[in-house]
Amino acid sequence: MTTEDFYCDEVLSGKTQVKKVLETENVLAYYHTRPFYPTHIVAIPKKHIASLITLEESDNDLLLELLGVIKQVASMVTEEKGACRVITNLGNYQDSKHLHWHIVSGKPLR
Repeated sequence: MTTEDFYCDEVLSGKTQVKKVLETENVLAYYHTRPFYPTHIVAIPKKHIASLITLEESDNDLLLELLGVIKQVASMVTEEKGACRVITNLGNYQDSKHLHWHIVSGKPLR
């Protein structure tokens, strides 16, 4: 399915089931539904925010909570796999227009 916001339309709505890694009141981290890496976890705010560059000052607490989850997940992946990358995309690189971060490890699968 092609959508501007896969995370709101599919994941957060419950239409697409995901395997959760970590969840807080405002943040969800889960295994990517179509991974590009052997370990591929996505972390998203439950509130719709279009991208990193559209964050408002009022989102600062949410951003800190999101980064805390990313840090925890990245620590778990690094401990298990020895290394990881934390990536966010902007502009045309951002397929889904919802702020999200990828925590990945290993060589790209495709």
